[in-house]
Amino acid sequence: MRINVLQHTPNEGPGAIAEWADRNNHEMYIYHPYQFGNLPTVDQTDFLVILGGPMSPNDDLPWIKREQDLLKQVLDQHKPVLGICYGAQEIAKVLGYRITKAPHKEVGWAPVYRQTDQLPDIPEQLNVLHWHEEMFEIPDQAQLLFSSDLVKNQGFILGDNVIGLQFHLEPLPTNVREIATNDDQYPLDHNDLHQTAGQIISHGVPKDNRQILFNLLSDLTRH
Repeated sequence: MRINVLQHTPNEGPGAIAEWADRNNHEMYIYHPYQFGNLPTVDQTDFLVILGGPMSPNDDLPWIKREQDLLKQVLDQHKPVLGICYGAQEIAKVLGYRITKAPHKEVGWAPVYRQTDQLPDIPEQLNVLHWHEEMFEIPDQAQLLFSSDLVKNQGFILGDNVIGLQFHLEPLPTNVREIATNDDQYPLDHNDLHQTAGQIISHGVPKDNRQILFNLLSDLTRH
C-alpha cells in the first residue's frame, strides 16, 4: 500500500506513522506542498495522511486549494484518510463545514475522552499533545470521536475510512522536542493549558499513545 503523507511545516512530521508503515511493509511518500508545490494524484494514493501546520484551511493559498481538490477526490473514492490537527480541519472544510476559532487555545498535554463505541479498542481516556487554536465543525454524517475538557470537537469518524483528530498521537519524544523547540513562543500566548515549551518536553510521551495510533491506522486500512 502506498501511503501519501502531506506535511505542512518542517517541525511536524509523521513520527510514529512512519514506524507503523515500515512494520506493515507499506511504502510511505512524504510531500511538502507548502514548500515545493508537489502533490500526488488520487490514483497514486492508497491511504492519505494529512498532518498539522500553522496555516488554516480557510487561507486563500493556491497550494491549499490544490490539496483540498486532491482530498475531495480521495474522499469521493472512499479511500482511507487520516487528518491530524490542520488535516482534520481540512477534511471538515472540504465536506462543507466551518473552521473557526476554538473557545480555548490548547497547547500542551491534556486528556481527551472517547465519545463513541465505534472503535472499542481505543481507551476511554487518552493523554495527548494539543497544539491548536482553531477547531472544526463535526460533519453531519460523522460521529464525534473525542472531546477534551475545554474543546468538545476533538475528533470525528466518518464511515469506516475517515478519521479526523484535532490533537496529536503521532509524535515520538524526538518529535515533541522538535515541535516545542522550534515553536517555543506559541505556548506562551493565551494558552489555556498554561504549559511552556520546556514543560511540554519534560512531560514525555505517554507510553500507550503509539499503540493507540497503530490501532487507529489499522482500523482505517482494514477494509
